[in-house]
Amino acid sequence: MQFNFLRPDAFQNSWFNGSSSRNLHRLSAVVLLCGSLALPKCARSQSGAGPLTLDSPSAAKQPPPIQTASSIAPAAEAPGKVRWLSEMNPPPVDQTLAGLSSSLASARFPLPVESESAEDAQAHQGTEGDRKSPAQELIVEGLISYGNYRLFGTGYDEKLFTAGVEYDRHSWDYFLKAQVDYVAEFLPFVLLDKPLNTNIYGYPSSPVAISKQTRDHVPGVGIFPIGFRMQWRSNRSIKPYLEAKGGMLGFTQKVPSSQATYENFSFQAVTGVQVKMSDRWGLRLGLFSDFHFSDAFIVQINPGLDVMNANLGLSYHF
Repeated sequence: MQFNFLRPDAFQNSWFNGSSSRNLHRLSAVVLLCGSLALPKCARSQSGAGPLTLDSPSAAKQPPPIQTASSIAPAAEAPGKVRWLSEMNPPPVDQTLAGLSSSLASARFPLPVESESAEDAQAHQGTEGDRKSPAQELIVEGLISYGNYRLFGTGYDEKLFTAGVEYDRHSWDYFLKAQVDYVAEFLPFVLLDKPLNTNIYGYPSSPVAISKQTRDHVPGVGIFPIGFRMQWRSNRSIKPYLEAKGGMLGFTQKVPSSQATYENFSFQAVTGVQVKMSDRWGLRLGLFSDFHFSDAFIVQINPGLDVMNANLGLSYHF
């Protein structure tokens, strides 16, 4: 940047050679020009103090700027010089609007506090932990047949004894005001008491076969993975129930006749009551149960067997 300094004699010759009134006008113009140059600096120093909000008392009391003759006269007197000075010293960009917008955004949309998010997570975990698991039971039970009838099978004068474990879980809702549970059963002990000599339909071949000396005992095992239980008054001491189970039985020989199969499909229908002894333990009394098994015509002969029985068990609730 280059500056051309004027010599004192030139300044005196150009400004003070003339009448006194003309010199007075020139001197007033110089004073007004200096005042107009000093005003932007004062405005910039006041703007750097920080943005004023509408709610602050200083903003309410500050009067609007007033244009005086000193700010207008230089533009009319010497517009070229004012434009050259403004280009040499451009006013700084005011950042107060950006700061004001950021402060308003932070006030309107506050960031979440870490402590609050941690408390919400702990509360959510607490509600998940408070959820109760479905009611479940394990029942150690045994079955004793006390009658034989021909409903779906032709076998006759045969008895069945079983022992095993049943699992009950409250997997469904309620139906007919009864709690509906899933049921599965495993019978590691199955014993069939049958006549020694039978025809192809499982019927005794002669009356002599009914005697104890001519009877046969066939062991086996059973599994019932599909079943349900409907239990009424589940929160009371005496709980009536209705149960149905389906599965398979396997024996060491073909039953109920020599023309049948080793494996048989089986179905159980049980009714009874369960008595509550404590919060964990209960007693099961199956008053009437129908136990059926047959080979479902896997072979040409399907004798089958139906027995009536009583079911006794000890249940553990968890």
